[in-house]
Amino acid sequence: MNTPICDFVRAYAEGDPVRMHMPGHKGRPLTGPEPLDLTEIGGADVLYRSRGIIRESEENAASLFGAARTVYSAEGSSLCIRAMLCLALLNAKEKGQPARLLAGRNAHRTLMTAAALLDLEVDWLLPGPGEDPLSCGADAETLENRLNGNTYMAVYLTSPDYLGRRADLRAAAEICRRHGAPLLVDNAHGAYLKFLPEDGHPITLGADACCDSAHKTLSCLTGAAYLHLSESAPAGWAEQAEQAMSLFASTSPSYLILQSLDRMNAELAGDYPEWICRAADRIRDIRETLSREDWQFIGDEPMKLTLDAAARGYTGEELQDILRRAGVECEFADRRYLVLMPSAETAEEAWQRLLNTLREIPQREPLKDMAPALPAPERVLSVRESMLSPRETLPVEKAVGRVLADACVSCPPAVPVVIAGERITPAAAACMAYYGVTECSVVVTGLTGAGD
Repeated sequence: MNTPICDFVRAYAEGDPVRMHMPGHKGRPLTGPEPLDLTEIGGADVLYRSRGIIRESEENAASLFGAARTVYSAEGSSLCIRAMLCLALLNAKEKGQPARLLAGRNAHRTLMTAAALLDLEVDWLLPGPGEDPLSCGADAETLENRLNGNTYMAVYLTSPDYLGRRADLRAAAEICRRHGAPLLVDNAHGAYLKFLPEDGHPITLGADACCDSAHKTLSCLTGAAYLHLSESAPAGWAEQAEQAMSLFASTSPSYLILQSLDRMNAELAGDYPEWICRAADRIRDIRETLSREDWQFIGDEPMKLTLDAAARGYTGEELQDILRRAGVECEFADRRYLVLMPSAETAEEAWQRLLNTLREIPQREPLKDMAPALPAPERVLSVRESMLSPRETLPVEKAVGRVLADACVSCPPAVPVVIAGERITPAAAACMAYYGVTECSVVVTGLTGAGD
């Protein structure tokens, strides 16, 4: 498969031109990649008004992923999420439907900021009985019941989630199609799913649109992502996609990131899928080996290992420290779980060091520590109203009864316990404290009446 963006940039750099254009480094190799770092000069095409080499590269990506239209993002999946929701909103407005979304509660905080920017009302699919706050009760029966008698501009699911659990997207797509609600999927962690023997990509399973972070599980630079639209997406989405992206995007996209996306096409059209399959097989073997030694796992994502640290007698943070001392840096740890994210690029020595280190960690008495149940939310203000209101910062224990003004979570996993505009109940405060949130921003009382 050709790589038009890479070819153009390389030819330009090798021509040694006088660079009377941005960026200011003028191609001097100060940190290394500057000679290949361009802006939208003549011949380089224009991201979000693509007609030349970028459009050609995007069409290559669309053919690989089975999408009707693929648009590149140099600003991660966050940009794609905002664009997906914007497309769904435009579609709803054309039909005279409310700006109302049904979403899994385990969504990345980008959904909350997008709701503020677009002034969306969000109804939540809450964790099921026994599920933790990073889960989402999106089984077929629940989804069917929530859509019966309700009109939503779209349904929004995160799959895989941060702990490696996947929703039944095929069933969800059928239900959404029957109720006339487009299915949007945050597939940031699952770009590689398309290239396994059993294709598990959201577009294949029936989603109308999804985002993939190419930098999370493929070998692209940080910030590289795709917005994919399916053949079943509402009419006009493919033509409106660039406009929706440009509404939120920088006008100075990184051509280093665009080149990494372009190069990835050639890799995926070659033997890279075989690398992905070998890595997935290696992870399966490690999981089976450790399971025989009484390690417990959650999730079924093929390219992620999520250890139930508490079942081994440790907190996730304790296991993280043990691995770090052995030279293994993890993706995420909390009080119960440890998340490891290998990829097709993981070397054999790295696989072996990880396995040897884990096998040396002795079994202890299991911890009984469980995350508090996520409380049913009490919405006081819209997300937009709360996030654009004057605020003050308080310790969590002193914020009980107040209305949250903003997300108070870091990334990873960037999944809010309480959503902006909701009241912080004692149960919510306990849940926030469990996840290490010590202070939060709340709406100033007396100005909106929200905190009274």
